[in-house]
Amino acid sequence: MEEKPKLTLHYHKTFYKHLLKYSQKKKAITKALELFQKDVLNPSLNTHKLKGELADYWSSSVDYHLRILFKIIDKENVLLLDIGTHEIYR
Repeated sequence: MEEKPKLTLHYHKTFYKHLLKYSQKKKAITKALELFQKDVLNPSLNTHKLKGELADYWSSSVDYHLRILFKIIDKENVLLLDIGTHEIYR
């Protein structure tokens, strides 16, 4: 069985800026990003397409409160836009 290639992750400056706020969750974020890169639809990430004004974007969960907002560029590239609580959807 052929293994899927890893996604290439691109980081928006807002993602980096907000990532600094969550240094205490570094281990969980690293684990989520590793899973994300291997399989963006891994069930433990609860990845889903957003609706309404954010219909072009997707969200994945790091934990119960922390989300990653991203946009799929193509089948090999993803742009990570923001990380935070549900506030990132506003």
